Amino acid sequence: MSKKILFTLLILCITKFLSNAQSSNSAGFAAPEKEVKQVIQNMFRAMIQADTILLKTCFSDNVIFQTILNKPEGAVIKTESINDFIQSIGKQTPNVLDERIEFGAIQMDELMATVWTPYTFYYKGQYSHKGVNSFQLVRLKEGWKIQYLIDTRYK
Repeated sequence: MSKKILFTLLILCITKFLSNAQSSNSAGFAAPEKEVKQVIQNMFRAMIQADTILLKTCFSDNVIFQTILNKPEGAVIKTESINDFIQSIGKQTPNVLDERIEFGAIQMDELMATVWTPYTFYYKGQYSHKGVNSFQLVRLKEGWKIQYLIDTRYK
C-alpha cells in the first residue's frame, strides 16, 4: 500500500475513534444537561407567570440567593431570603417580570452543575437592567435543584 492510502486509513480510524468517544461522553451528560436547563427555564417561567408553586419546585431546601450590587464603594453582596423572593413573585401579576436568558457555559458532574446565564430583565415590558446569573445545582433524589444563585445587575 502506498503511504497516502495508509495515511488516509489512519486518519479515518482516528476520526471514527474520536467520534465514538465524543458520542459516548456527550450521551452520558446530554439528558442531565437538558434536565438542568429545564429547572432554570422553569424558574423563569414561574417568574413570568407569577407561579409560586412552580417556583418552589426549582430550589433545594437550603438554597442561597444573592445579588452583587455595583456601588461606588465597590461590589456589595446582598443575600435575600428565598421565601421573600417567592413571596415577591407571588405578589406580581403574570407577564410583569420577564427575565430573558441565554445559556452560556454549563459544567456538569454526576451530582453538581454550574450554569452561566447572561440576561436582560424587563419589568412591565420596559427594559430594567441586565447582568449574569451563576447557578449551582445539585442532583437530589427528587431531581436537579438550584442550591446557589448569585447574579449581577447593571443598568
